[in-house]
Amino acid sequence: MKKTKTYHKKYKITYIISTAFTIFFCMLFVRGYTKFEPTGDNTFHVKLNGTDAGTLDNEEEARELLIQARRNVASSSSELVFLETELEISGEEVIWGQVDGSEIVLENMENILRKSIQETMHRSYTLKVDEYMVNLASVDEVNSLLQAAVDKYDSEGKFRVELVYDDSREFDVLTAHVVDCTKETAEARPVYEGGVQVLMDSVMYSEDTEGEKDFGDYDLGILEMDFAEDIEIVESYLPESQLASLSDAIDEVTKDQEVPAEYEVVSGDTLSEIAIKVDIPMDDIVAMNDSLESVNSMIHVGQKLIITIPEPELSVTRTEELYYEEIYDAEVQYVDNDNWYTTQTKVLQAPSAGFRKVVADVYYINDKEVGRELLKEDVVQEAVAKIVERGTKIPPTYIRPISGGRKTSGFGRRNAPTKGASTYHKGVDWATPTGTPVYASCGGTVAKAGWGSGYGYVVYINHEDGRQTRYGHLSKILVKAGQTVKQGEKIALSGNTGVTTGPHLHFEILINGKQVDPEVELRKYGY
Repeated sequence: MKKTKTYHKKYKITYIISTAFTIFFCMLFVRGYTKFEPTGDNTFHVKLNGTDAGTLDNEEEARELLIQARRNVASSSSELVFLETELEISGEEVIWGQVDGSEIVLENMENILRKSIQETMHRSYTLKVDEYMVNLASVDEVNSLLQAAVDKYDSEGKFRVELVYDDSREFDVLTAHVVDCTKETAEARPVYEGGVQVLMDSVMYSEDTEGEKDFGDYDLGILEMDFAEDIEIVESYLPESQLASLSDAIDEVTKDQEVPAEYEVVSGDTLSEIAIKVDIPMDDIVAMNDSLESVNSMIHVGQKLIITIPEPELSVTRTEELYYEEIYDAEVQYVDNDNWYTTQTKVLQAPSAGFRKVVADVYYINDKEVGRELLKEDVVQEAVAKIVERGTKIPPTYIRPISGGRKTSGFGRRNAPTKGASTYHKGVDWATPTGTPVYASCGGTVAKAGWGSGYGYVVYINHEDGRQTRYGHLSKILVKAGQTVKQGEKIALSGNTGVTTGPHLHFEILINGKQVDPEVELRKYGY
């Protein structure tokens, strides 16, 4: 019995020693386990962009593996790649801790980064036309875009776009020109030896080149094309989100856009004629201009109106040689009369249209003709010019006769404001305190200065252009009949004389002895 107990005791001690040795051996030599060192964190859990990438026993190794992973992912693309990277490393001190191999963590990081690619920068080309810019994926797309702008006007396919480096620029910048595909280098004229032969050949060649062309000798069609604006094409790297599709770019560049512009009113213009000239409805012109109240608003020479002109972002210039037959008018001939105002004209000879055959070079910007040069003309019937006598003197202008004042009655029909007053008002009334200065609306000669029945105290002034102005209901007259006054000179003080309902100035303008709306006339001069 005692012997058995001793045996079991020895067996137990042997078991304990073997187990301890095994554990110690595993801690030192078995791969995948970290030996315990009570000196701080010895196991590091790695997260990349919030996703577990593995566990390492070295914090610095995690950062090095991230650099390698970024390099591997970027090198797999021919473009520039921007990657979102947020590395989280949490360490802990453990006795028993399993770690992953570097290869496993690197592979995990690469997979995470591929899913987290933020932007890929593509080699691209930026096309700049004045202030307009568009980004395209390749130089071929740039060429296709520019060719589309040319093809819009080149129905025969004679012209192609050529991209060349701009030698005037320090950096590599491309520009574009339009070249004629059909043009070939002119063949040199053969040279013959011998003085007589050379002389004869020279004479014949001169006659051939200098003789007058017939209509059939002209090379009709488009002669030249080019871009109206300077074009710059620069290579760059851009994210795909900033690249335009070729079809969208062609639409933007070749389709007409509304471009703000100004139109200056010239002599003889009316709003309806301007609408025809600029091809914009009158209502639209009125809507664009605060100075116009309606389609019936008056306009004056020199007035600038806002309009919009449809133009593409990229304009194409071209020269076309055309043959046409037309009814034409001779240029108007003018005879100046220094005694007349510029508003006075008289037709001395009525015009008569002619008929001719023509070859001409016509210059265009897009579809708009900007010039024409006649190369050959065969007049079948001569046109008779219109001859017009016109005045050269600048006509007088008219200003508002008082400063301030409140309009109380306009020109035209009205209810009589008081007994004895007219129901058809022949001027305009401005309510103003008695004694307000009244000024000559235009320079001239005083025709009347005194009492004028319903007018009360009144002044009439005759003007050089045949018009007359009248100023009524005055309290005091400061001029006499026959006196010459200048525009803006004080001629009276306002009052309440004659048939009135209160102190005010009554003002009239007469043309050929008949009253007209003074406000319409004043607006012609900006008042």
